[in-house]
Amino acid sequence: MRFLKFLLLFITIQVSAQQGGMWIPSLLEGMNETEMTNLGSKLTAKDIYDVNNSSLKDAIGHFNGGCTSEVISDQGLILTNHHCGFGQIQSHSSLENDYLKDGFWAMSLDEELPNESLFIEFIVRIEDVTTQVLAGVTDNMTEKEKQSLIDRNSNTYQKTVAKEDWQDTKVKSFYEGNQYFLFVTERFEDIRLVGAPPTSIGKFGSDTDNWVFPRHTGDFAMFRIYADANNRPAKYSKDNKPYKPKHFLPISLDGVEEGDFTMVFGFPGRTAEYLPAVAIQHITEEFNPTNIAIREAALKVIDAKMKESDAVRIKYASKQARIANAWKKWIGENLGIEKSDAVTKRRAFEATFTKALKEKGLEDKYGNILSDFDTLYKDFAPINIKRRNFIEVFLVTNELMQMTFRAYQMEEAIKADPENFEKVKARLVGTLQGIHKNYDVGVDKGVFNNVMPFYNKNVETSIYDKTAFTNLDQALKLLEGNAKDVLKKLNKDAAYKYAKPLIEDFYNNIDKEYQEKNQPITALQTKYMTALMEALPNARYFPDANSTLRVTYGQVRGYSPRDAVYYNPVSYLDGVIEKYVPGDYEFDVPEKLLELHKNKDFGQYADSNGKVPVCFLGTNHTTGGNSGSPAIDAHGNLVGLNFDRVWEGTMSDMNYDPEICRNIMVDVRYVLFIVDKFAGATHLIDEMKLVHPKTNKQ
Repeated sequence: MRFLKFLLLFITIQVSAQQGGMWIPSLLEGMNETEMTNLGSKLTAKDIYDVNNSSLKDAIGHFNGGCTSEVISDQGLILTNHHCGFGQIQSHSSLENDYLKDGFWAMSLDEELPNESLFIEFIVRIEDVTTQVLAGVTDNMTEKEKQSLIDRNSNTYQKTVAKEDWQDTKVKSFYEGNQYFLFVTERFEDIRLVGAPPTSIGKFGSDTDNWVFPRHTGDFAMFRIYADANNRPAKYSKDNKPYKPKHFLPISLDGVEEGDFTMVFGFPGRTAEYLPAVAIQHITEEFNPTNIAIREAALKVIDAKMKESDAVRIKYASKQARIANAWKKWIGENLGIEKSDAVTKRRAFEATFTKALKEKGLEDKYGNILSDFDTLYKDFAPINIKRRNFIEVFLVTNELMQMTFRAYQMEEAIKADPENFEKVKARLVGTLQGIHKNYDVGVDKGVFNNVMPFYNKNVETSIYDKTAFTNLDQALKLLEGNAKDVLKKLNKDAAYKYAKPLIEDFYNNIDKEYQEKNQPITALQTKYMTALMEALPNARYFPDANSTLRVTYGQVRGYSPRDAVYYNPVSYLDGVIEKYVPGDYEFDVPEKLLELHKNKDFGQYADSNGKVPVCFLGTNHTTGGNSGSPAIDAHGNLVGLNFDRVWEGTMSDMNYDPEICRNIMVDVRYVLFIVDKFAGATHLIDEMKLVHPKTNKQ
């Protein structure tokens, strides 16, 4: 059966000290273990992943489903990125207590702040369930029939899995549906904010430095996991106690130098490493540019308004960061693809693939794949762009359109099932309350005026003066009464009347066409993955990221982004001072930090050269979701905190190139320096285990 042909992959690949790839931690024995050793690791596969004993994987938590975090003490202290906890820091901030601007430090357990809906999830164990999930699946089934059977098999099998009552399971697809793994998980929901530096440290450099090295950003925040009396997951309660972890990461004070082994352990979100050349060309030359333009138009308004008003700055800090992050990432992705000549190289690889098909007599079986990709993408490209443009305008950048979109979903749900009225209305109420908590009609109107022309030439800014949605009280009044009354009032609202035809067109035509044209591409991608492994069995394959726990290993390395330019792998506090611009939105520096630098009051956190390291580069293959992931040294100690990539290296989501791709990590000594010398939160330092693996000092 074609789905299972890849299973011999792990024993057929030649072993070498290669880098790149996001590997399943339960399958590291053999090739990966040897590669890590060749790169300098002293860890065994069981040190990293072990079901029966404490291992590194027990310290790695999925932070709120979108980032990674790690346990750094025996009292459940958690480290992640400042930008990962940004929403929680913002939610506790006000003009009176501006934790974004001033930072926050709980000096006792009682001062730690609870966070509604925040969770951290750990992996208990991983099992290969390919045989069970693909039972009965045949090549002559339609894609819909295959997926239906796969879903049934998966759901049936999960009901049989041995687990504790408080644990959960999920099944995930790997290698484009050629392999499936089951994950048994534990989710903790009482997570409290412990500490965060001011934005002038946690987001130093902001948009200008984002995705660019040298970075000088202390992108970290601290939380704590609380559990019930039995050390099990529980909802928030004053009676809960700090979690006692199965494993926590010791912290190395010896730092890093070029050539040191590094391992990033986390939950990377999405990659697409096996796309055909035609897909990469479509994304970088057609798809990305239109979305970059929309976000740029929105940011022009948001950035200006945030600089004018502290109130707006607090409200829009998290939204601005979310919009700006992908905007700049896409620009860098395009630059990297062009710089590395990725499309040409991918076509050369495809020529090798085609030759291998001929040599192995597989032309009849797989020879049509690449030409079919060309045909399908030519037809798919326009609707893919149109659909994403709608999402950018209606769901990412403009909040009034987002409110109308959610209102339309409510209307359709009521029409489908009138008995469901109260439930779907409550959902919309929650959405409206969430948006209005950090909403400014002037900002949103400016964004609407800037982004709507990219999607619809009919831009009616006047709707802002006539709609109920821009005022929470008025919006909630729209939802008063029975279902008939609510829908009648809703359809008279100016903004809803404007947006509804566009939303209907999206659902009835755009999204429908997108799904129809994307389905054969998805099926062909699965077939292509199978064909690659059959035609080129000795190539090096790793599964694309899918928000599951992965290991990526490499070394500390500088890089050359262009001719005659070389970036050293480590940046220092001196660079923060060099970039300092008093009062600047991106490059201001707290007075206390200036003072510490002037007095060289660095404590035990300076490098051997007497300078405080801030960030460093590695060749680890990372992506979104790896934010907050620990950078672990050859001995299993924490040396840094992953938070970014170099600009051109963002192409690694489609094309990892070890010459160009670098991940950026906060040096853990800078984290400790800020906690200790800047914040004075020495009680947090006291609960960590600080080690000297290179010098063997105690």
